[in-house]
Amino acid sequence: MKNLLSGTLRGIDLLGLWLAMLSLRLLLAWDFFESGLEKFNGHNWFEDIQDRFPFPFNVVPPDISWQMATWFELLGGVALLIGLGTRFFSASLFILTVVAIASVHWPESWNTLGELMQGYVFTDQGYGNFKLPVLFLGMLLPLILLGPGRLSLDHWLRRRWLG
Repeated sequence: MKNLLSGTLRGIDLLGLWLAMLSLRLLLAWDFFESGLEKFNGHNWFEDIQDRFPFPFNVVPPDISWQMATWFELLGGVALLIGLGTRFFSASLFILTVVAIASVHWPESWNTLGELMQGYVFTDQGYGNFKLPVLFLGMLLPLILLGPGRLSLDHWLRRRWLG
């Protein structure tokens, strides 16, 4: 029984090396690419909130910020999908998400942790809505620290070039 359990767990561990990071990459790729498409096809509303961007992002002209966010989401989404430049794009999207939380999703005012936690939701009821971006940060962190997993171009390139 012990050997069966041990073998089963080893098999699941091996499967995880192939699929765990892929699942994170696919979910994040879809959402960031979709968000980038909305920006690409929409109008620049960063001008309305630039004063809420944290330093140094608040000194970047809104048109440049808009283009950077749009293209990091579009290119980052594709890169995560195929697993190319995964750590770079994950770190870039992590920073972009922190800026989004600070400038868009964080509650405008709160006095207690209880009030702050009312913003940890998926809908905006006047308290912010930072739950989804916080989940994205939690999903991006393993990609930054552990890499893209075995089903990725990064893994293939690394094996080919570094042996």
